[in-house]
Amino acid sequence: MKVKAKILDEKAINRSLTRLAHEIIEKNKGVENVVLIGIHTRGVPLAKKIAEKIKQIENEDVLVGSLDITLYRDDLTKVDYNPVVNSTDISFDIENKCVVLVDDVIFTGRTIRAAMDAIMDIGRPKNIQLAVLVDRGHRELPIRPDYVGKNVPTSKKEVIGVHVSEVDGKNEVIIYEKN
Repeated sequence: MKVKAKILDEKAINRSLTRLAHEIIEKNKGVENVVLIGIHTRGVPLAKKIAEKIKQIENEDVLVGSLDITLYRDDLTKVDYNPVVNSTDISFDIENKCVVLVDDVIFTGRTIRAAMDAIMDIGRPKNIQLAVLVDRGHRELPIRPDYVGKNVPTSKKEVIGVHVSEVDGKNEVIIYEKN
């Protein structure tokens, strides 16, 4: 794949995460009952960064967990015959909490559907909200994020690459074109 364009640099990502934190606080009238759950892989560090922003703004800690949806995918056999399963780490009760799922990119909506199924197997939250850094469109399911860092209309020949320092050593969002 070749690089088509860099759409977010480190500063732009930081601004987007700050805005997402403000929107989460505003919509929920504070963060008293809010927990953040990042979807592996890049949703986890994004959730932690949003929690840090909320701490700076509200001076309150928000619990952060991580969720692996590998075994909940409806395309598991298409992805890999030997999928890598990460650990789910939600060491707190989600009953009657506002669970904000955090992911890097929303595309078809199937990852989020799988994440909601996984959450419901863990407990029954008061509600589930969705925060994504990039919404690229092309939904196949009726799922829409509550919080979006950047809307990026794409073609199906393009791929959005979110790079976060904790995983990739740098913070940026790139559009790649399939060869």
